[in-house]
Amino acid sequence: MADMGSRVEHKLEKLVFWSRWLQAPLYIGLIVAQCVYVYFFGKELWHLLAHVQEWSEIQVMLVVLGLIDVVMISNLLIMVIIGGYETFVSKLDLGDHPDVPEWLSHVNAGVLKVKLAMALIGISGIHLLRSFINAAQMDVKTLVAQAAIHLIFLLTAIGLAVADRMMMNSQLSAAHK
Repeated sequence: MADMGSRVEHKLEKLVFWSRWLQAPLYIGLIVAQCVYVYFFGKELWHLLAHVQEWSEIQVMLVVLGLIDVVMISNLLIMVIIGGYETFVSKLDLGDHPDVPEWLSHVNAGVLKVKLAMALIGISGIHLLRSFINAAQMDVKTLVAQAAIHLIFLLTAIGLAVADRMMMNSQLSAAHK
C-alpha cells in the first residue's frame, strides 16, 4: 500500500515539475510583444526623421525620450524573457556562445527582481523627465503623482535589494556553520 502511495506521489511530483512548461507560451507572447515594440520604435523613428526639419529642439527631445522609453521597455522584456525562462522553466543551452549576457550566469529570482525594479525605475524616470520637459502643458497634480509613483518605485527597489542582501547574508551564514 505504501508503494502505491509513493508511486502516486512520484507521478504528482513529476506533474508539478512539468507544469513549469505552462509558462513557455507566456514567454513566446512576450517575444511577440517585443516585435510590436520594434515596430513601434521604427514607426516613431521614421516620424522623427520625417519632421526633424520643422520641429523645435524640445519636440525632438520628447520624441527621442519616447524612443529611449521604448528601448528601456524592450530591455525589460528581454530580462523577463531570458531571465524568467532560465530561472523558472529551463536552463538555456547556449554552449559558449560569445553573446551570452554576463548577468545570465548568476541569474536567480532575487537578482531578477532587483534588475526588473531597476528597469522600472529607469522607465519611470524617462516618463518623469518627459513630463517635466513638457511641464507647461501638464497638470500639477499629474506631475506630483508621477513623482510620487517614481519615489515608490525607488523605495520598492531599495527594499528588494535590502531583502535580497539579507537573504544572501543569511544563506552565507548558514553555509559557514
